[in-house]
Amino acid sequence: MSLKLRLSALVSKDAKLRYGIFLIEVGDDPAKGFALLSALAKQNVVEAQFRVGKSYLEGLGVPPSLEDGTRWIRRAAQAGHVQAQFILATLYTIGFPEGFDENSTTLLTNVAQLPKTPDFHQAAIWARKSAEAGFPDAQALLGYVLTNGPADLVQPSEGREWFEKAAKAGSAQGSLGLGMALLYGEDRREEDKQRGIAALEKATAAGLATPFYLLAQIHEHGNGKERDLGAAARCYQEAAERGIVAAQARFGLFLLEGRGIERNISRAETWLRRAALGGDVESAALLGDIYVRGDDLAPNYLEAATWYRLAAENGHAAAARGLGLLYLTGTGVHRDPNEAARWFRLSAENGDRVADADLGNLALSGAASDEDKQAMRDRFEKAAEAGDLVSAFNLGVCLAEGVGVPRDERQAAYWMQRAAEGIVNAQYWLGRMYIEGRGFDVNIEEGCRWLEKAATAGMTDAQTLLGQMLVTGRAPGGKNHARALELYREAATHGHVGAMFSAGALYGGGHDVPADRPEALRWFLLAAERGNPLAQLMAGRYLTHGLAGKTDLAAGRKWLERAKSQGVSDAEAELRNLEKSVSNGG
Repeated sequence: MSLKLRLSALVSKDAKLRYGIFLIEVGDDPAKGFALLSALAKQNVVEAQFRVGKSYLEGLGVPPSLEDGTRWIRRAAQAGHVQAQFILATLYTIGFPEGFDENSTTLLTNVAQLPKTPDFHQAAIWARKSAEAGFPDAQALLGYVLTNGPADLVQPSEGREWFEKAAKAGSAQGSLGLGMALLYGEDRREEDKQRGIAALEKATAAGLATPFYLLAQIHEHGNGKERDLGAAARCYQEAAERGIVAAQARFGLFLLEGRGIERNISRAETWLRRAALGGDVESAALLGDIYVRGDDLAPNYLEAATWYRLAAENGHAAAARGLGLLYLTGTGVHRDPNEAARWFRLSAENGDRVADADLGNLALSGAASDEDKQAMRDRFEKAAEAGDLVSAFNLGVCLAEGVGVPRDERQAAYWMQRAAEGIVNAQYWLGRMYIEGRGFDVNIEEGCRWLEKAATAGMTDAQTLLGQMLVTGRAPGGKNHARALELYREAATHGHVGAMFSAGALYGGGHDVPADRPEALRWFLLAAERGNPLAQLMAGRYLTHGLAGKTDLAAGRKWLERAKSQGVSDAEAELRNLEKSVSNGG
């Protein structure tokens, strides 16, 4: 700033105004600039009033104050200052916090956290004044109020006209509003679609976040453009980097699933975390899934519980069920069946039908309260009578086991037959009930037929039980160890620990399949690592006696000790024999 201007500011209001603006905007003494402008504002210099209002709103050269900023902006707006009118309209559109009084001398604290009440009618008045004076951003704002305000203000055609004017004048907000009106407005026409897309693309040139997000949706779903997941991913990323929470969630999902972009779990986790912290419930639930599964990241059950809880507390049914399972198993949290029941109940109430089954299983374990059991039974009966097959199955379980209702195996059989039309678990239960003579006369052939249905559908419990029937020869046609081994391997591959042990036993020899002791040891170890005590005993025997071709006394002793700790008496005898052998130098 020249010495001439500083000197002229001593005697000229115009020079003082320019000097004050300079000090606030580009100078190194904004406080001094504010003092100069404040003095001019009190002398009714309109531009100074506008600048003082902005300074209070932005905290330039003075502590921020919504009250003082609004008061000075209003004075400038009433005097005809076009930008002040626009800012005042914007403030009304955003809304003032409850209890706000621009004439109060007491500053509101934590204004950003207080609920705000928009006043679209006042916003329309001030936006129109500025818009009619030719201010492009005010024209865009007026278009927004006329298309998104209350019913008595909405005028879609006029709103679009103001967006058109703003866009032609170079307002990025005008282009955004025009694009949205052409694509999503009530009076939109099919021929306007391409114009709308072009308007959104023009708005992205100014770096606005929303048009990037809208274009991402257009590219993802092929609405007005050919579907292009790569372009969608790029637009979601642009919107995500500009703070759009929904875009952060979608971009995170694209990275998680490799849609239109290389799959990257670590980056997906970062973006989903940002979206979840921004309030996106689905992202929080996905984070829980990521940390439970592990995928490319190490499993972290404590993190999983944290994110599941955040989603569950906001009504996400699947997350509530996931959290219930963690509490049921004590994974990442302390084991608490009552807490598990609470989350299963919340999940079921929010529509997760699998959680209903979890609640039923929990009730069967004896962990649920009598009140919970009765409530579950009532809910199952009501839904079952309305034709819901999952509830028919759960009601059948309650009746078969006397959960929340006196045991009635005939009624249980009736509901299981109803449910077996479409529920795999019911097919398994129905098969067992025929085999055990519960609610029916014993009918092994019919029981195995239902077990076969459930096994074919992939139910591991059915595969394992049918395998046992084939091993013992109780199945129609007698023993079939080769078929039993197929069933055991299928169930074991999908995590059934009992099937792992049974596959090891068949491979161990003495059955109608070729013995393969290394393969037997592999299955025994898999089951042992998952806590099966008999598999721990067999793994110990194989390793200490070298039954699979190799001897490992330390590893064998470890498994025998674990089996002993679970009450397997044969493991204790094996350990004694092992100690004798070692002490004798054997």
